[in-house]
Amino acid sequence: MTVNWFDLDVGQYVLEREQAWFDAASVDIFGFNAMQIGQCHVDFLRANRMPFRFTSSVGDGNMRSRPEELPIASQAIDLIALPHALEFSPNPHQLLREVERVLRPEGHLLLAGFNPLSLWGLKRLTGSGLDYPWNGRFLHLTRIKDWLSLMGFELLAGRMVCYAPPVNNSRWLRRFGFMESAGDRWWAMGGGVYLLHAIKRVHGMRLIAPRWDEKWLAKPILVPPSNRVIKGKQ
Repeated sequence: MTVNWFDLDVGQYVLEREQAWFDAASVDIFGFNAMQIGQCHVDFLRANRMPFRFTSSVGDGNMRSRPEELPIASQAIDLIALPHALEFSPNPHQLLREVERVLRPEGHLLLAGFNPLSLWGLKRLTGSGLDYPWNGRFLHLTRIKDWLSLMGFELLAGRMVCYAPPVNNSRWLRRFGFMESAGDRWWAMGGGVYLLHAIKRVHGMRLIAPRWDEKWLAKPILVPPSNRVIKGKQ
């Protein structure tokens, strides 16, 4: 995109809600290496405290590469953020497979995507589809959950945001502000953006502790009573 969509009124509306969620979700995730794939002009991992954080994308970022073919060793990353990367990938399923490959066991995935079953999805169907984000392929939440489950991810948390219609006018967006609280209560699956927090589980892994059976226990040394009589005493 030639213009940063997040600088527009409607983009700021989305960014404020997404950034708040990424901040809250990532602040207490610990490890050494954190990576953000896509939207490299926005630091979605700014609240995380890992010593090494970097961004990756085809055209910009600290590491330039195709997200579907990451030049990273397997099980090397503790946290990955995917802000709207799947919608613009030619092979989103392969992208998730790469994410699963490079994540360590018990590694975390934070994902944001546009919901096709919303006013935002309706605008994409009725609009020209030439500008960001309407030129992306909005993926159904159920499909994303199925992919994650098949790859061994466990869904820890998730929510919807951006219930207001996607109008690029700050005044109208404020007028539709009531739809945020109303949407969470009455139209829970109709938010324009879904946010997911998943963790990579590796089935069959368990901590091996030493077996403390009787043969490993130190046996007490018993001293037999002495029959010797001490001088001066009976």
